[in-house]
Amino acid sequence: MLTSSLVIVAIVVITALAFDFTNGFHDSANAMATSVATGALRPRVAVALAAVLNVVGAFMSTEVAKTISSGMVDDSLVTPAMVFAGLTGAIIWNLLTWLLGMPSSSSHALFGGLIGAVLVSAGIAGVHFDVVVSKILLPALAAPLVAGVAAAVATRLAYRIVPDPEGRSASVFRHGQTISASMVALAHGTSDGQKTMGIITLVLVAGGYQLSGTSPQFWVVLLAGLAIGAGTYSGGWRIMRTLGKGLVDIKAPQGFAAESATTAAILASSHLGFGLSTTHVASGSIMGSGVGRNAKEVRWSVAGRMALTWLVTLPCAAAVGAAAAAITLLGSAGIVITLVLLIGTVAAVLVAARRNKVTADNVHDTHEVAVIAPASGSGPVGGSGTAVPTHA
Repeated sequence: MLTSSLVIVAIVVITALAFDFTNGFHDSANAMATSVATGALRPRVAVALAAVLNVVGAFMSTEVAKTISSGMVDDSLVTPAMVFAGLTGAIIWNLLTWLLGMPSSSSHALFGGLIGAVLVSAGIAGVHFDVVVSKILLPALAAPLVAGVAAAVATRLAYRIVPDPEGRSASVFRHGQTISASMVALAHGTSDGQKTMGIITLVLVAGGYQLSGTSPQFWVVLLAGLAIGAGTYSGGWRIMRTLGKGLVDIKAPQGFAAESATTAAILASSHLGFGLSTTHVASGSIMGSGVGRNAKEVRWSVAGRMALTWLVTLPCAAAVGAAAAAITLLGSAGIVITLVLLIGTVAAVLVAARRNKVTADNVHDTHEVAVIAPASGSGPVGGSGTAVPTHA
């Protein structure tokens, strides 16, 4: 019995690290898309820098990890199988949205998957909905708005105060982006790096290998940090193209403003233990920087699709997590079936992705992707003359 329990816990820990890897490549754009888009950093340099700082950030705080391991759900009712089912929902949603190039929230995919699995397996008593509302849903609404307003104000000031911000002064902003983008990557580690720590801690508690309410162990912090760092280094180029070129044709002053606003919002939320989506914050900041420069240049159709993705992420991941949990109720055979289905889905997505590769070499290219709708005058939505990515 002990051996069987240990095997299940080991499977869940490995799956959690796999999710952490997908979190890294799904969210690498949050830190580096604007710097890559403005030419402040070369693509490979950007993701390498972000990867290292993600690992460093993972060691800076554990408040978010505690929210997940002992705040969001009742750990006395949670089993390793439930956590595995929740991770299945999160990974599948992450991969599907990555394939489409849509910057959805890895955090909300994780929360949704876990909530759906616990609801099916333990009932409504297993989820602390007051914590879900106060530390997940409300920050999800407020943080992107706050970051967007801050980025808009900073961008407007940059264009009013700095002489020739897109000409002689642009190099200053690009140099500044090296620092601001690095701070976003560091903040991302303090936020998203902790979420997998919380999940692994939760499964260790559920399996009887750690006391309830205790902090993540050092090996958990280390492995979670390395997993998200490795995922970040892999690039996530599809989403980086969308955030860097699809939403706003961003310039250096906007990039610096957006990154600074994103950093402030993420670090504040991590300190308070909020399960904040760094994707929501980064996207809100980029949109705000577009409004601060010229609201007409924001591709609102792309923004609308992104917002729709945000809205459906948690319930869709919850639905997949719930379905996986129903299968795992069959016992060991159910866990094996779920694992096979997960591996099959991952393989199918990777095969589909190979048909239209987006790499560090073509992340700036937009000629291969469809235009959503032509603007009157010169080019695609927003009139900037740049094609809007719809699937890369």
